[in-house]
Amino acid sequence: MGFKEVVEISKPRIVVLLVITAVTSMYAASKLVPGVPDLDYWAYLHIIIAGALASAGSSALNHYYDKDIDPKMTRTSTRPIPSGRMAASHVMIYGLAVSCISVIYGFFALNAVSAFFIAVGIFSYVIIYTVWLKRRNTSNIVIGGIAGSAAAWAGWAAATGSMDLLGFLVGFLVFVWTPSHFWCLAMKLKDEYAQAEVPMLPVVIGMQKTSKFILGNTLILIPYSLILSFIPDGMGVVYTVIAIVSGGLMLVYHYKLTKTPTSEFAWKAYKVTAPYLTIIFVAVALDAVFHIPLF
Repeated sequence: MGFKEVVEISKPRIVVLLVITAVTSMYAASKLVPGVPDLDYWAYLHIIIAGALASAGSSALNHYYDKDIDPKMTRTSTRPIPSGRMAASHVMIYGLAVSCISVIYGFFALNAVSAFFIAVGIFSYVIIYTVWLKRRNTSNIVIGGIAGSAAAWAGWAAATGSMDLLGFLVGFLVFVWTPSHFWCLAMKLKDEYAQAEVPMLPVVIGMQKTSKFILGNTLILIPYSLILSFIPDGMGVVYTVIAIVSGGLMLVYHYKLTKTPTSEFAWKAYKVTAPYLTIIFVAVALDAVFHIPLF
């Protein structure tokens, strides 16, 4: 079991994305929620460590559980378990150990509420998405998206020790964004998912209908993202402008996708959809720095 394999089963790109959502949420909460003291560098280091461990551990458990279908897909056939570079038992032990450590670390280094949301994220991704829904239902990735929301909630709770309406809505952005993002990837990989008998939406209802679902989800995401600006003590001008521009760009590509529902264009749409989450959470943090209320 080499370092390269450990990094691979930890899915570092997902680690980075979820850590960004957690850190930006934590920072925003420290600035926008009355009575929350300014945080020191140690607090941010703790959420980075806890979040990275949670994401890495749950990703490894996803590798372990999917070891039987990974060889059937070109995209996943070279992963450490199907390629024989790591023993499945080692991946499982690593995943369980790191996941448990992340929750314990979060409890002692942050607080109980943050640790609870870290545990929710792990449970959602490993049990609800990977084990229960992925191979059974087209709603798999929709409901599984709660795992991403949990990272933002953990960050918010790390700063405040609780959860309020704005913190919940900020985290739920991930849930609302996830279908548009992942269905684009599923359109790109439709044939591979079909070969592995995974009921992703394009496999079950076809490319044209899936593209309409993506557009419909984005039409929900944009107004949802703006709710954050219109609740009492919500986001300000900086966030609102960035949310409108980035959401509008996604909408354009997803509308075009309904006219060209091919795997090639789905990949282009995916590349536009993927950065949205980072952009919108950086916007949350920037709004906290330069907070100009809308009203």
